[in-house]
Amino acid sequence: MPYFFDPYYFLFLAPALILMMWAQARVRSTFHSGQEVPAALSGAAAARHILDRAGLHHVEIEETHGTLSDHYDPRGKVLRLSSAVYSGRNAAAVGIAAHEAGHALQDATQYAPLVIRNAAVPAATFGGNIAGILLMIGLFLVFAGAKLGTPVFFVGVLGYLAVLFFQVVNLPVEFDASNRAKRLLDELQIVDADGGVAVRKVLNAAAWTYVAGTLQTMMTLLYFLFRFAGARRD
Repeated sequence: MPYFFDPYYFLFLAPALILMMWAQARVRSTFHSGQEVPAALSGAAAARHILDRAGLHHVEIEETHGTLSDHYDPRGKVLRLSSAVYSGRNAAAVGIAAHEAGHALQDATQYAPLVIRNAAVPAATFGGNIAGILLMIGLFLVFAGAKLGTPVFFVGVLGYLAVLFFQVVNLPVEFDASNRAKRLLDELQIVDADGGVAVRKVLNAAAWTYVAGTLQTMMTLLYFLFRFAGARRD
């Protein structure tokens, strides 16, 4: 039976899915609220100020399409900000822009968790692409009594472990970038006290999405291990 029709699957995934839905709703809510709190600079200007202060004049800032599609590209040394963040002169915009600038600062100082995360990208990408398929095929073969099922299943487990490792290492990377953003926006007086509160709410809400994603991967892996153990008993 395909896992997405299995009630056990939803039992295992329910906590992560509920947390993810709450976190995403919280991000949208705090972002919109933060847009109502003015800041001294636009998101792009705040990021530029932070980068220049750290001597990272070579890191470019570009406007990109999408909503909350903001990210830092360590290979191209480019900080890409969505239109609302790039041009927005509010606490939400400068908070997200400063967070992404925090990743550039991590990159410049070879922040250890970021280095490990970047090194894990190929394995996590490969594992993420094949893990689910191999787990389902392996589980099907185990239920069918085929000896090949167990090795196929555990290759899928290794793929999921690569993704989980990437996500776990990514947590301190994201938390550190947010902490840098909060501190720098206050030190540079880009936001006032009200703005600082709004920034913290936006970045804290965003952090929960990473926690939820990690929990979802972990619970998916535990579900498949649970089904594998049941298949071996049968």
